[in-house]
Amino acid sequence: MDVAQGRGRSAGARTLRERAYSEIRRLVMVGEFPTGVRLAEEQIADQLKVSRTPVREAFVRLHADRLLKRFDDGGYYVAEIDLFDLRDLYELRLTLEVQGIVRAREPGISHDRDALVELRRVWEQIASAPPPADGSFIELDESFHLALLRASGNIALIETLESVNVRIRPVRTFDFLTEDRVVQSTQEHIAIVQALLDGDIDLAADRLREHIGASLEIVEQRASEAIRQRALRSRQLRGA
Repeated sequence: MDVAQGRGRSAGARTLRERAYSEIRRLVMVGEFPTGVRLAEEQIADQLKVSRTPVREAFVRLHADRLLKRFDDGGYYVAEIDLFDLRDLYELRLTLEVQGIVRAREPGISHDRDALVELRRVWEQIASAPPPADGSFIELDESFHLALLRASGNIALIETLESVNVRIRPVRTFDFLTEDRVVQSTQEHIAIVQALLDGDIDLAADRLREHIGASLEIVEQRASEAIRQRALRSRQLRGA
């Protein structure tokens, strides 16, 4: 086998792994699997028309994402959705991010304009070719909000937001399961940055509040529906 063939097979394997990971994550998020029930590795592999290896690797990644939990014997099951502290954590997130914007009102403090210009360029590029609506957009979304806060120059705010992101990431993924939400969030990101570049701090802060508030509403709605679907799946299994 020559080098080109080897690279082709390697790329194909990565594609299978990513496809399995994205599809299983989507199925988890929409409530396809009941909570607490062992995921059938072979059955899922047959459903996705892949071998068991990419499915097994997807389980490991989803466990790291805190969407799956692991039995002592090594099997995996869907983690319960925890909405208990969601509003409090969103309030903390909003406080941190708005402070990153409005602190530029203080004498001697300004946003890193070059960083904002680059951030706008990146998101205009994303807007021209939106990623798939499979939940993976959360990684890009988090990168945007961290970059926006980094432009404010306060490292402590960034570190605190990162810790909040870890806690709400499993449920925040529910925000990006449809194409319209990916497109809308992308446009809102660009609008927030543009307001800052225009020097309108109040408008940027207002747009950020609306952006995060809409996210909370959608996350709560879709997560609650996923909880209902998982409960239904559990009852169906018990009745089988």
